[in-house]
Amino acid sequence: MPRHAEGASVLVAMSGGVDSSVAAALLIDSGYKVTGVTMKLWGGESDTGCCSVSDVDDARWVANQLGIEHHVFNFGDDFDRHVVTPYVADHIEGRTPNPCVECNRWLKFKRLLHRAEALGFDAVATGHHARVVATKSGLRLARGADMAKDQSYVLHMLKPSVLDKVLFPVGHMKKTDVRAIAQERGLVTASKRDSQGVCFITNKSGRQAFLGERIPLKPGRVVDKDGEVISTVQSVELVTLGQRKGLGVPGGGDPRYVLDVDVDTSTVLVGSGEELNISVLPLEQWSWVDMPVTGAVSVQTSAHGVPHAAQIVEDGAVVDDGVVDDGGTGAAVGGGAAVGGAKVLWHSPQRVIASGQSVVAYLDDVVVGGGLAARSRLRGHYSRSRFGKRSNPGQSSSPQANPQANVFLSHGVARC
Repeated sequence: MPRHAEGASVLVAMSGGVDSSVAAALLIDSGYKVTGVTMKLWGGESDTGCCSVSDVDDARWVANQLGIEHHVFNFGDDFDRHVVTPYVADHIEGRTPNPCVECNRWLKFKRLLHRAEALGFDAVATGHHARVVATKSGLRLARGADMAKDQSYVLHMLKPSVLDKVLFPVGHMKKTDVRAIAQERGLVTASKRDSQGVCFITNKSGRQAFLGERIPLKPGRVVDKDGEVISTVQSVELVTLGQRKGLGVPGGGDPRYVLDVDVDTSTVLVGSGEELNISVLPLEQWSWVDMPVTGAVSVQTSAHGVPHAAQIVEDGAVVDDGVVDDGGTGAAVGGGAAVGGAKVLWHSPQRVIASGQSVVAYLDDVVVGGGLAARSRLRGHYSRSRFGKRSNPGQSSSPQANPQANVFLSHGVARC
């Protein structure tokens, strides 16, 4: 039965939050046969408002209020394989993973969708703030009506074949209206705060405790653009691109920001905030939803970030890792090989994006392509000779052994 047909059976992913609660209520009002399900993904401690025992209880309570069945599916093994393990591995390699994107890709819109199909449901629904729109080329993902809550960025990978099987009942609504409906119906989640952060990283213990239990965290040196060691950090894997505080850098001068992190040599490069600006961002795993867009698009690089005008060039060209003409702006260039044959050409210089973060292109409000930021090399202002060569295999890379290591691999903290 088509997903929009009256009486179609829908499996609603109920996270225990207000959005999915109202999504289920709206579908019932529209004549769908609704069943609720909560995915048990993370078995460890969680205090971020997602994946906790209390969230399952809230979802079950709302289902009872709505008079629908509620089930719990244990997808913990899949979550560990596709989300947690890659998250840890990316930190080892100095990449910045986006676990919420991978959870959507592998769990909510693959594993759950397959289970729903096997059980005979016509569609899966979630409480995401996004829309499915019909275009001349078929179904496409579009921004939610509430720009402040839009979640199309973390859903950008959904193909038309998947969109044909999903519903986003609150995507056309403002968040204030969603809460108003929940209040009117007396749903227990009406005033519940939105989930924040990564579900398996607790506010209490943080990322350092989580990663420290799984990988050895290495101390590192902090160097300036002349290769001078000016400080040290306790764990180089935890240093964030653009970070200013917590670096132990002496005060009194201009603010210094993290420009790059080289995990291999345990070295952090710092410089001015202006030196974080780039004109070109290399991409990997880039794919278009349909035909490539050759003109201007809006490009977004974080879940609730401001989109900026740019052009996506998919020609396999290699941007010179020295200085590329920046039109006199003085911006450094995120060069290097454009893995996957694509790169973002910003219309005006933007802050560098940590490798591994999702990059999504839009035409108006419709997603037209997406991929990952590749490693950028902030060499627009620096000479390789100042930093020396990377250590040879087998050579010690401790801060004491290699004080002037080359430091150009971008890094950052996971964001959703």
